[in-house]
Amino acid sequence: MAAFGLGTHISSNNFKSVLLLAGFPVLLLLLMYGLFLLYAGLTGDFGAYGYGMEGPFLWAANSLAQAWPFAIGGALVWFVIAYFSHQTLIDMSTGARELSRKEDARVWNLLENLCISRGVPMPSLRVIETPALNAFASGLHEKQYSITVTSGLLQALDDAELEAVLAHELTHIRNRDVRLLVVAVIFVGIFSFVGELMFRGLTNMRWSGGGGRSRSSSRDSGGAAVMAVVVALVIIAIAYALAIVIRFALSRRREYLADAGAVELTKNPDAMISALRKISGNAEVPNAPAEVREMFIENAHVGIGEIFATHPSIEKRIAALVQFAGGREPAPSASGP
Repeated sequence: MAAFGLGTHISSNNFKSVLLLAGFPVLLLLLMYGLFLLYAGLTGDFGAYGYGMEGPFLWAANSLAQAWPFAIGGALVWFVIAYFSHQTLIDMSTGARELSRKEDARVWNLLENLCISRGVPMPSLRVIETPALNAFASGLHEKQYSITVTSGLLQALDDAELEAVLAHELTHIRNRDVRLLVVAVIFVGIFSFVGELMFRGLTNMRWSGGGGRSRSSSRDSGGAAVMAVVVALVIIAIAYALAIVIRFALSRRREYLADAGAVELTKNPDAMISALRKISGNAEVPNAPAEVREMFIENAHVGIGEIFATHPSIEKRIAALVQFAGGREPAPSASGP
């Protein structure tokens, strides 16, 4: 397995980060227009623009023209807050806290030695108090990089296994995986915020009496309303599909490459395999948000047939380490006498 000749992967991550930044306004405006159009179709509140087929589309376009500066402005404010405070937000959502050298010199020394061996700055260390076995890296730039481990991981893994996990997370930092993932998490938060804000605003408009119209106008606008709802649902579906595409742009290949990077740093594929074996089936961190779980070394939450899985299976990762990194598959433990 090629351990770290990963210039193309790093360049790809940098390109995807720029693509996310460039595509975000387009996707946000598309979602907003779809929601305005859906509201117009469901309520018939577009009489000022005529009850013909174009009525709801003109109303939605006008509403978008008035609302987009506030939505984009609010999204930018959220992005700035998240840029400087994302680690605090992640810590709050997972219950993580900073881990000092005095509390656990072992993990500090292991990570420090890995950083010295590659001449990279030392990330900060954090811990989540849970028996689960997991870890993740986060941060957008050198001064923000952090590696978070669970207390269960520190207790269950020996030095070689823990070093392999730390090397895996350090590789995510070196490969710029963490920056891409954090940008994606920030955008998910922005979409949720804007979506909730719009739904509340539209609901308030509806209940304020803005939807009143005569029976005749209701009959006249029936076809337009149905067409508006259908088109709105298509637009919202497209926006959702694009969001899924963005999610899958965060390729599962990153985990294979981080495993390879751990082997390159530690020269010990068997330790990585052993660590993955211990983590498998014990990785569930209670109450961790889905967006943060995508950063974990193992995320057991998968979709139907692993279509929506954010990570390759542990078995596939071990098989790759055996095939390409010279690792040895541990013999199965005895199940009984």
